Amino acid sequence: MGKAPLSVARLHAMESVLEIDYQQITAEAFADENPEKFDVITCMEMLEHVPDPSSVIDACCRLVKPGGTVYFSTINRNPKSYLFAIVGAEYLMKMLPRGTHDYARFIKPSELDSWARAAGLELNDLKGVTYNALTGLFSQSQDVDVNYMVRYTRPL
Repeated sequence: MGKAPLSVARLHAMESVLEIDYQQITAEAFADENPEKFDVITCMEMLEHVPDPSSVIDACCRLVKPGGTVYFSTINRNPKSYLFAIVGAEYLMKMLPRGTHDYARFIKPSELDSWARAAGLELNDLKGVTYNALTGLFSQSQDVDVNYMVRYTRPL
């Protein structure tokens, strides 16, 4: 996270009377400092924005305790995801600023699974996330063509 958004987050936490220890640190460095410290790790809608997603996945594995759970969510890479996540969400519906996503950084479920298994994680579940433009609601589905979530466990 950049310095400006981090300052906004700290201000929000202070105004909300929340005790949050925000740190500007890479996932990899944080994992080096906190190995096997957490029961659950969530890495949601981030992997498609980092230069080396496999390294972040490995860091998440190192952060979670044996027997712990790691959740990831990201965007699949195919023509449908380009149409929905970039053309639809950024340009037509303006849900996100233009340029938020780079199609080349989208991640196929098979790629994420390969990196997660290489890090030592075991797949438990894969679900799609779909958006209904008429209701404005997101729901879980079996359709992983655009957005999807996965749940992994670090073996004991």
